[in-house]
Amino acid sequence: MSVSSREPGSSVGSDDPLYALVGRSIEVQRTVTERDILGFAELTGDFAPHHVDEEFAARSPYGRRIAHGVLLLGYASAASSELSAQIDQQVVSLGYDRIRFIKPVFLGDTVTVRYEVTDFEAAKRRTSARVEIKNQDGQLVAVATHLLQAPS
Repeated sequence: MSVSSREPGSSVGSDDPLYALVGRSIEVQRTVTERDILGFAELTGDFAPHHVDEEFAARSPYGRRIAHGVLLLGYASAASSELSAQIDQQVVSLGYDRIRFIKPVFLGDTVTVRYEVTDFEAAKRRTSARVEIKNQDGQLVAVATHLLQAPS
């Protein structure tokens, strides 16, 4: 997994460490492997044949096996963890909203997760982030909004 990040401009206006995340982004790149797909299937119990059965998948509209969509969210979680490690504040995920799996991701594809914190709700000590996942051809394959919050 490779990681790169961009620092924002000044975070004038708040002393809250979460506010400092607004405008920050990170990119995490990952190649989807057989181990990823089978490990995810084992962990979750999702052995749907379009993920794990080559013969079945060959007869599907995709022509080959596809990665679990939620596996891609796992990669997004890794990006979130990398970015939130840059501040001195524990945060927890409140979940993902507006999740869309736009195109299939295949075994061997390399995806890049771009995770950008876009908003901060001071009263709730909560951030929102835009998540975009693209394949090696630059095609958008998944999107979501992620919420992080400081524990109270």
